[in-house]
Amino acid sequence: MSDNDPILLESGIRDVSFGKAVKVVQPANLYGCTIGDGCFVGPFVEIQKDVTIGDRTKIQSHSFICELVSIGSDCFVGHGVMFVNDTFSIGGPARGRRELWRATKIGDRVSIGSNATIMPVDICSDVVIGAGAVVTKPITKPGIYAGVPARFIRSATSDQSSPTKRS
Repeated sequence: MSDNDPILLESGIRDVSFGKAVKVVQPANLYGCTIGDGCFVGPFVEIQKDVTIGDRTKIQSHSFICELVSIGSDCFVGHGVMFVNDTFSIGGPARGRRELWRATKIGDRVSIGSNATIMPVDICSDVVIGAGAVVTKPITKPGIYAGVPARFIRSATSDQSSPTKRS
């Protein structure tokens, strides 16, 4: 082996604590994480060590969930969602200095639209994040959020499907 030979690393599933009835579509790269009962993990997903995923949560394809992320139960993470734990607080990447990383905590019943980016924040339960949104600040009020940066759009109501009567 010469210095010019690449170091080949394999993706896979290692040291994962799975709940009951979990479905994982391969290829996926899951290691050192905890995934609750009845979860679904789509293909081309990476879930890193010390991540916790609550029961019945669905993670769609091409999403990246980095260390220090906790996602509650009954959540939906759309395609291509990226979680970030390094805020570049020293003007550049932390380069593995975990003490510079920040945590993200997602409550229960949170839906995150495709291609959203979630910075290290807390998001309360019963929130919808629009597709392509960038969440840069904590979300403490249930409702619908969208945009770059994500902003409160409106409250979510329990009955959005009431038909309007016409005469």
